[in-house]
Amino acid sequence: MTSSSVLTSSAAMAAGTVVSRVSGFVRSILLAAALGTQLHADVFTIANTVPNMLYILLAGGVFNAVLVPQLVRAMQSDSDRGEAYTNRVITLAGLFLAGVTAVLVLAAPLLMRLYLDGSFFTPELAAQRESVVDFARFCLPQVFFYGMFVLIGQVLNARDRFGPMMWAPIANNVISVGVLLVYLLVFGPASGAELCGGFSAGEEWLLGLGATAGIVAQFAVLVPYLRSTGFRFRPRFDFRDSGLGHTLRLGAWTVAFVVVNQIAYTVVVRLASSGTADAVNACGSAAVPAGTGYTVYAGAFLLAMVPHSVVTVSLATAVLPRLSRSAADGDLAGLAQQVAGTARTALAFIVPFAMLLPAIALPLSNVVWGYAAASETYSDFAPSLAIFAPGLVVFTVHYLMLRGFYALERTRTVFWVQCGIAATNIALAVLVTSNVGPADTAPGLVAAYAGSYAVGAVASYLLLRHVLGGLDTRALARFGLRIVVAGGLAGLAAWGWRVGLGSVWETGDGKVQALTLVGSTALVDLAVLVVVSRALRIREVGEVVGLVSRRLRR
Repeated sequence: MTSSSVLTSSAAMAAGTVVSRVSGFVRSILLAAALGTQLHADVFTIANTVPNMLYILLAGGVFNAVLVPQLVRAMQSDSDRGEAYTNRVITLAGLFLAGVTAVLVLAAPLLMRLYLDGSFFTPELAAQRESVVDFARFCLPQVFFYGMFVLIGQVLNARDRFGPMMWAPIANNVISVGVLLVYLLVFGPASGAELCGGFSAGEEWLLGLGATAGIVAQFAVLVPYLRSTGFRFRPRFDFRDSGLGHTLRLGAWTVAFVVVNQIAYTVVVRLASSGTADAVNACGSAAVPAGTGYTVYAGAFLLAMVPHSVVTVSLATAVLPRLSRSAADGDLAGLAQQVAGTARTALAFIVPFAMLLPAIALPLSNVVWGYAAASETYSDFAPSLAIFAPGLVVFTVHYLMLRGFYALERTRTVFWVQCGIAATNIALAVLVTSNVGPADTAPGLVAAYAGSYAVGAVASYLLLRHVLGGLDTRALARFGLRIVVAGGLAGLAAWGWRVGLGSVWETGDGKVQALTLVGSTALVDLAVLVVVSRALRIREVGEVVGLVSRRLRR
């Protein structure tokens, strides 16, 4: 697959992801405005995050990484173009997810003990603990619908229908926005002691059921697109000697990979929950620094990962079926060329953004979160956003290297690499958070994340290069040096502009000022980046800019 065709295939996905992210940030704005950024917000955010974590733990790795190569192989080798195989996969996955979801809902009180710091299990936080459990019961049915959404999405991807999976989350965001608007209208934004309190029964029903309704809609959107490909689902229970055994054996290592990853993330969630729980007495007090916990960590992560979601995931999703075909044909040189080319294209976006992010972190936090209940604490996001910048670069490299291993069905190698990442993340997270106060809990966890994926990026790159017999390292190194120079010069220019404009225009926390700082600083960065990239002949930047320009003209 050529570079231009990969970019073209990625464009529909990227467009859907952009719209999805914009609507997602509207949801994030309203959530912060309604619940704030402290313990009150963590109570809902943690409970609503656990279903996605559990889906990934139980099935996400198999669905996301192992399934597409297997579906492609079945479509190429089976006389029915993989129809029977796909029906068996959907049937088996649906039965498994339904059974597991029922067990999880029943075990919600025990389950939440895994994700909450010990501070939640004191008499002082009894109301908050009960609200977390209640929210978990409302939200855990999402596990089934998350699983079916990703499963059907991967079936569409294997048939080269990439767009619907990227656009479908908009339905979830629209419902979530509607729910939060109703919440603000009926209950109003949290304030004072409420910023660290629990929730009433009515608030729990509205937020909990609303969150789950959004995930149901996200799945339902994909069903008509699946039918439009000509596929008709017919339950099949003849699992024996059907080829699923090979898929499950490959999936065993991916499940182990995900288990290790989720163990590390569970530790992070527990440590993050301690940040707001330990600072409960600071709620509503300007004299005592408030804690930064999971809401701040997750919000900063969501925003920092936008380029990854828009660019890297779109590119990787478009190229994975082609990588799988190269691997199936034994064309290791072609596979290496595609991985290296995809990495260069992705990093042409990611590196400049990472160098811009620290310059705009504070005004960007104001624009995204500085409303109502979060109007006094939005600045808590800025340190975490700035520290996420280098983590985003190393995560991108690691993520793309794993696509090569998945195409080769080398899931065992991925597992061992992830063990190193998880161990590093846990060790760094515990070390950092044990030496900082509640206010610095989220930035400390971000630093641990960046350190762990730096280890992962180096390990996964060296291993894949060894397996493929090369990864065009010299070309990647030359590209890396040039994009760092271009991104660095653009970042310095952007930082100078932001500081200069901020010193001239001093209006406190005004949204117009913050939006102007973000927009103008980003434009300065982009202008310098384009000029320097042309001077350094960074072809990847020119290709992407040309593609965007053509689409805008159309």
